[in-house]
Amino acid sequence: MADPTGFLKQPRKDAPKRPVADRLGDWREVYADLDPAERDKQVRGQATRCMDCGIPFCHSVSAGCPLGNLIPEWNDLVRQGDWALAGERLHATNNFPEFTGRLCPAPCESACVLAITPDAGGAVTIKRVENTIADVAWERGDVKPQVSTVSSGRSVAVVGSGPAGLAAAQQLTRAGHDVTVYERDDRLGGLLRYGIPEFKMEKRVLDRRLAQLRAEGTRFVTGCEVGVDLTVEQLRERHAAVVLAVGALRGRDAPEVPGRELRGVHLAMDHLVPANKEVEGDGPTPIDARGKHVVIIGGGDTGADCYGTATRQGAASVTQLDQYPRPPETRDDEVSPWPVWPWILRTYPAHEESGTRRFAVAVERFVGDSDGNLTSVQLREVEVRRIDGIRQVVPVTDDVHVLPADMVLLAIGFEGVEHMPLLGGLGLSLTPRGTLSCGQDWQAAPGVFVCGDAHRGASLVVWAIAEGRSVAHSVDTYLTGASDLPSPVHPTALPLTVR
Repeated sequence: MADPTGFLKQPRKDAPKRPVADRLGDWREVYADLDPAERDKQVRGQATRCMDCGIPFCHSVSAGCPLGNLIPEWNDLVRQGDWALAGERLHATNNFPEFTGRLCPAPCESACVLAITPDAGGAVTIKRVENTIADVAWERGDVKPQVSTVSSGRSVAVVGSGPAGLAAAQQLTRAGHDVTVYERDDRLGGLLRYGIPEFKMEKRVLDRRLAQLRAEGTRFVTGCEVGVDLTVEQLRERHAAVVLAVGALRGRDAPEVPGRELRGVHLAMDHLVPANKEVEGDGPTPIDARGKHVVIIGGGDTGADCYGTATRQGAASVTQLDQYPRPPETRDDEVSPWPVWPWILRTYPAHEESGTRRFAVAVERFVGDSDGNLTSVQLREVEVRRIDGIRQVVPVTDDVHVLPADMVLLAIGFEGVEHMPLLGGLGLSLTPRGTLSCGQDWQAAPGVFVCGDAHRGASLVVWAIAEGRSVAHSVDTYLTGASDLPSPVHPTALPLTVR
């Protein structure tokens, strides 16, 4: 039985971070390495704040966790010091809690009952507890390969090795299917490896999980673009079912802004991918921020990743621009009432390290020299409005502000799935949103299933894992007629947000 007064005794305490000077000197994760005994003591205290509410919105698929993580259960097990059983309960719903514990923005915390009013001291630190449970499970040796004792004799191809593809592959391998994951990059992990900077998740965390998948029997083929290096005919001939987990990596550009063609203006992923490869040991990145005045356009997660990366590369200055006004520090109940995902100011660790953020501004022009090199950007103060149902960014002043800029990174979102020969070969086309549609059984075509960002658009790692698990249930049913695998989300599931 949980302690209903625990939150009155224990104040919320987030995981401590390493000093900024230390973080800027390396690419390691930003959080401090506490002595295990002290870490476990702190996290047990944080878990005590969970009241095991009568209606725990934290593990509601729509308002909290798409995976349906049994949060009150493992919080109470941590409170009692039963780390082994807590790890079992966490892994029962989440294949990769060490990924979500580091990367998910934790909608579960926004849906926590203690988040209703500031007087309660803030939500339970669910993300911190989850991450610690996962780390302790690895430290204790509790995370072991789960090798299937049965074989279906059926072969499944998974195209893409991001979180959705890996989750689908692991579930299907454990169900007894012969699973091969095809990845066009030279290393596995998709955005987990080449999109997420090392300071958010060290790649050793990914590599040890991949080792578990290999030990369970999942096969991996890297450097293989399906539809080019492996034809669609060969794919269908070798495999009884295909899962498309190809992501939504087509970056949104800004061709309408004068000066977009200048040298020094880049899409965000053109900066992040080679930077991550450099950290992996692949040699210097061609897009280096060292000594440059960097302007990042876009206020979201990708922009923050570029922010921290540019700072560590030694940028002379970093400025992040957002078209929207500065959000409030706390939830506005009229704009985003509990338990919906709130519109509040989100400060990432990178923002604490250096640089500045500017709100309610937009770039009017990129300015360059006679040789075609970027030298500055011109800004206007703006307001985002809906005019006849169409989103428009409207200048609110005639004043033009000039920022020096040697490098601009466009982190303004993703337009959807990249155009690739595989899609045409399978007879698939993109929706107006740039995604792949599917039926209620996740099939985009007979025997072809889709999940993750390729299905829902660029989204959270927790949604990718949830969709990968659900697609595995449908593939297993398709191949065998029934399935005992869990299916946490439906293809039409959406987070509970204010629209």
